[in-house]
Amino acid sequence: VQLVESGGALVQAGGSLRLSCAASGSNVRNFHMGWFRQAPGKEREFVAAVSRPGYGRSTRYADSVKGRFTVSRDNAKNTVYLQMNSLKPEDTAVYFCAVTQILWAYVGSTSNYITWGQGTQVTVSS
Repeated sequence: VQLVESGGALVQAGGSLRLSCAASGSNVRNFHMGWFRQAPGKEREFVAAVSRPGYGRSTRYADSVKGRFTVSRDNAKNTVYLQMNSLKPEDTAVYFCAVTQILWAYVGSTSNYITWGQGTQVTVSS
């Protein structure tokens, strides 16, 4: 599977962005899909995940984005989205999407993802 992120931009604090991750080459129905981010000088961290069909469209979020970010997927379009509201300067990072077939309980770990996109830059100005 190949993943391509888009939608990153420069936005003011308090603003919103929607990131998209388009998948090709394989049916993403077989995968849980996750969003991660990496700020300069920091390790890549989990942001959100959405389950594959059959798990009741479960979602999971990092504490730092709960209530502000929403992850969703459109299986017909092979696309996953990350709606980001009330953005803060600390949300500035390169955002990556990735896929995994790991048990849902472990979707928060970067090491469990097998394929990654190239990333899209999100910059939030204060």
